[in-house]
Amino acid sequence: MSRVFTALATTTAACLALSATPAAAQSSVQIYGLLDVSVGQFQTAGAKKIKRMDSGNLSTSYLGFRGTEDLGGGLRAGFTLDSFLLLDSGGASRVPGVDAFWGRNANVNISGGFGNVRLGRMGPPLFVSTLRFNPFGDSFGYSPAIRQYYNAPYGTALVGDSGWNNAIGYTTPSLRGLTATVLIAAGEGAANARGPNIGAHVLYGSGPLAFTAAWQKVQAQGTLGRPISAFPGFDSQTAWQLGGSYDLKVVRLFAQYGTVSTDANADVKVKTYQLGAAVPAGAGRVLASYGNSELDFVPAGADRTSKMLTVAYDHLLSKRTNVYALYMSDKFTGLSSGTTLAVGVRHTF
Repeated sequence: MSRVFTALATTTAACLALSATPAAAQSSVQIYGLLDVSVGQFQTAGAKKIKRMDSGNLSTSYLGFRGTEDLGGGLRAGFTLDSFLLLDSGGASRVPGVDAFWGRNANVNISGGFGNVRLGRMGPPLFVSTLRFNPFGDSFGYSPAIRQYYNAPYGTALVGDSGWNNAIGYTTPSLRGLTATVLIAAGEGAANARGPNIGAHVLYGSGPLAFTAAWQKVQAQGTLGRPISAFPGFDSQTAWQLGGSYDLKVVRLFAQYGTVSTDANADVKVKTYQLGAAVPAGAGRVLASYGNSELDFVPAGADRTSKMLTVAYDHLLSKRTNVYALYMSDKFTGLSSGTTLAVGVRHTF
């Protein structure tokens, strides 16, 4: 692992040295964002039905600033600053009072023919692979894949959250549609860290076919996700995932399979798969996704299974605005079933 740190540090130093070359710099700054809000009846497995308004369920709402500067010689410098938004309350977080203001992204980067090096807070490769290969993307409210890996209020074993602090990341140049990313996040001696987090993935996309292979080892607690304290004697957690999609024009198919293994006094292993489809329909799409997550606990006999199904129609009003309606079924061993019915609007800028 020290070799990876050394390689990334050497690459970063080389980029900074090259950036000192005089050049006629050209720079730009962009303001962008996404606003998503839905209303309806919400119910997770084992919970009561609640009628409410929610922000960021189909896509996490955020406000962002992105900048680039041409350093000459093929080098570019840049930054990304994104803040989560709660449209129903005006807060700057995913959950009220949890995230820092720039909790979605806060990083700088140097890029060129060698690839892209980033430093700061950013999403780990496993999260990126999870959102890219299910029809509901990064939907923390409605995507079975995202919920079963990151957001289910029961049973999920994933530690580390969907954003890592103190991170150094490197992404290769694209080779005929194939790229690779490695990310290391230092624990920095925190009380809830047993060491650094490290993650990597490969992504391929060319024509109708796309696929990914992702892996991560987590030793430091994230802002959200299951706490390390939930696993007495926690040492580390390792996860991997395979995902793919194929566009048949009349339907785009999605599939994912992965495991999460937690090394603690009582080991926990979770096996999760997701099957999904996106079907063009008029000025929109019909989206459907089914996720199954099996949790194997020690001692034996404590196993649990999560089953989620979401079906939605997403209608485009313009290139920037869409409205949607959906149904979600949420089942978990030993709990009563949950049913969610919601409609919403999403606007990008």
